[in-house]
Amino acid sequence: MSQQIDYYFSLPSPWAYIGHKPFRDLVSAYDLKVNHKPVFLGELFAETGGLPLGRRHPVRQRYRMLELQRWRDKRGLDFHLQPKHWPFDARLPDGVVVAAIEAGFDPDALLRRVFPAVWEDQADLADPAVLTKLADDAGLPGTQLLARAASAEIGVIYEQNRQDALAADVFGSPAYVFQGEVFWGQDRIELLADALKSKRTPYTSQV
Repeated sequence: MSQQIDYYFSLPSPWAYIGHKPFRDLVSAYDLKVNHKPVFLGELFAETGGLPLGRRHPVRQRYRMLELQRWRDKRGLDFHLQPKHWPFDARLPDGVVVAAIEAGFDPDALLRRVFPAVWEDQADLADPAVLTKLADDAGLPGTQLLARAASAEIGVIYEQNRQDALAADVFGSPAYVFQGEVFWGQDRIELLADALKSKRTPYTSQV
């Protein structure tokens, strides 16, 4: 039986975009079953002491720009540091991912298009037409998913993802939870790989 990993992310997150391919490489290498859990970062930050980018100290904002450039080179990517349509409200595009999962689809083909669409192509993910096309291009029923994304039922799942994130000690995007151990940030993927390779007992904060 495949081992499972909970994958918490939000589509506006540059770090989720930067880490998505190496994470998927790890998923393939270890035949992991991924539980995709889009989560609204604004509420998660508010409950865990984080700040949205615009409210962070300028020193932290400047350092973030350095890190984006470093990781862009490290991961061999080519993207805009400040895309035209970023930031954007994540609730509708995240809702499309949730709707795809609810309908029984693997959302990875969609994620592989949506992340580059934001950061490389500067697409507007607040535009339903853009989301519909991206879903269609991923082989998913875009019109159907868009109609479902804003429904109360999808909202309940989205809220449950937030509650699950809090229960798992997740506070940002991306976060990978394997056997109860949280790996926060795409720069922890190598540490996740070490844990999978060694088959060690999960570390715990309860010391």
